[in-house]
Amino acid sequence: MIPSVHRWRDDRGAASTQLVLVVPVLLLLAMLIVQFALVWHARHIAQYAAQRGLAAARTQHGSAADGRVQAARSVAALGSRTLTTPSVAVDRTSAQTTVRVRGTVMTVVPGLHLHASGAASGPTERLTAPDGGQP
Repeated sequence: MIPSVHRWRDDRGAASTQLVLVVPVLLLLAMLIVQFALVWHARHIAQYAAQRGLAAARTQHGSAADGRVQAARSVAALGSRTLTTPSVAVDRTSAQTTVRVRGTVMTVVPGLHLHASGAASGPTERLTAPDGGQP
């Protein structure tokens, strides 16, 4: 029997090729998981800031400016790095107060720019008489 000099299949380097193909995909997947966890966290920060702003703006002697200041303080205290370039909008009428907080989420995956927002709304506090009219 004559030994075969040539091998039909050479597996040398197959593990390196697989590693080069699989590792970047796994790293991208891990970065996407972290990115969307940050979006989730930023939404909670925006919602909390909106609720704090609403609590300040809807009081009887409160104002829209009070709500904006309180919401901005809450974002600065909790998520100034997670929720960047925040904007606060407060709409206060005699019956209803609404606070909206919006910002850009910190980028982990290059080229992926996501936004997070939160809103809170409630009746504006006012003093009324027992029959429902103004005192």
